[in-house]
Amino acid sequence: MQYRERLAAQLSNVDTVINEGRYDAEWGSLSNYHIPSWYEDAKFGIFIHWGVYSVPAFNSEWYARNMYIEGNTAYEHHREQYGPQDKFGYKDFITQFTAENFDADQWISVIKKAGAKFVVPVAEHHDGFPMYDCPFTDWNSMQKGPKRDVIRELSDAAQRQHLVFGVSNHRAENWWFYNGGRTFKSDVLDPRYAGLYGPAEHCDPNGWTPEQQPSERFLEDWLARNCDLIERYEPQLLWFDWWISQPAFKPYLKRLAAYYYNKGLDWKRGVAINYKEDAFPEGTAVFDVERGQLADIQYPFWQTDTSISENSWSYIINHKYKTADSIIGDLIDIVSKNGALLLNIGPRADGTIPDQEQEILSQIGQWLSVYGESIYSTRPWKVFGEGPTEIVGGSFNDTKRSPFTAQDIRFTTKNGRLYAIILAKPTSDYVVIHSLSDNLRLLPAKIESVELIGYDGDMEWSRNHNGLVIKLPADHVLNGAFAFRVSCQ
Repeated sequence: MQYRERLAAQLSNVDTVINEGRYDAEWGSLSNYHIPSWYEDAKFGIFIHWGVYSVPAFNSEWYARNMYIEGNTAYEHHREQYGPQDKFGYKDFITQFTAENFDADQWISVIKKAGAKFVVPVAEHHDGFPMYDCPFTDWNSMQKGPKRDVIRELSDAAQRQHLVFGVSNHRAENWWFYNGGRTFKSDVLDPRYAGLYGPAEHCDPNGWTPEQQPSERFLEDWLARNCDLIERYEPQLLWFDWWISQPAFKPYLKRLAAYYYNKGLDWKRGVAINYKEDAFPEGTAVFDVERGQLADIQYPFWQTDTSISENSWSYIINHKYKTADSIIGDLIDIVSKNGALLLNIGPRADGTIPDQEQEILSQIGQWLSVYGESIYSTRPWKVFGEGPTEIVGGSFNDTKRSPFTAQDIRFTTKNGRLYAIILAKPTSDYVVIHSLSDNLRLLPAKIESVELIGYDGDMEWSRNHNGLVIKLPADHVLNGAFAFRVSCQ
């Protein structure tokens, strides 16, 4: 079957599913969508950026774009290391992307031990190279490079190990991603490689105008690829980057969401779409904040996506890694505000997860193995917390906060119990939780017990106008964040 026939067949299937399903391709109908309980309970997932960009391992996952922008450090690096872009282009990295050590079950095992409840590998990044058996292009991981269906292998491994499986699709950005390659002599100009490099339109992605809108052909291809991806792998989470917020995508977003939500009903499994900015109306999908958090509790449920590294989403040689403690602190803060954390890792081109990333994940998993009951399946309390450290709300602020202190406390609740999570090791033998004072009446019932999670002994505590005062046990070591379980009569 030729491309045009495959495209027409897929789009016809989309219309059939919508016409026969509960959800119509209209915002009014899509506003009846409900966020699945598995998602609100899971709280913590792992994002995976792995693709051809892992081969040069320089600059970031945007190497494919930056190597074609004159004056960019990636442009200069590329010419020094590999030669001019008309002789060695991004496509030429594909033969080096062999993934010889990729083991999907091992990856999922590492992710499970980190305490994550869902996993979201990148199915196709801006570079236009699907990591699966995509029927709309020969430039995919089944036909070239690894010659393996990476998404299928990860999907099957996640199912075997009982992790919820999702995918991300960054195809929208391929419209303009390689446009720098049209400004000088490069292989982007060669029509033989259009299946990878895409339209490469001259367009400012952050300064969109109606004249620069994607073509109908590109948008139909975008919709067909996403719906094929849904049909093939039945993901329960579908993540999108910011460029779907452009007006030209709006009709296609409605069709996509209606198709996906109806498929979820057919599967009898809850599904969700992540979006940024104003791509979807509130209540029709799950809002996502890139590399940032929110300053207060927000409804409905939302998500932060951020990376284990400060300077890249994919593997690069000179990573600047975050600490496990800082990530745990962010997770706690996000959950207290009705959110989830999707934390990204970046495997090497050969398919191995870097040791430092595995160590950070292991430390997170160790913390969650003790204090996970204060995170999983919880809901926000009346206030998210207290303390001096201010969160800079919004995107791209993930490194702007000061380190959390022992006076920074976050609250969650579950099954009638309140959890008070202290975000750093105290310098004294006492913890004072001011929000639980007897005169504020945020917790009007009489406190029955206060327990330190992970400690079997009795706790000494009292409650007065200043707060709930808890004496820390001398025979129990606390090295970072920890949580109290507070029960009331």
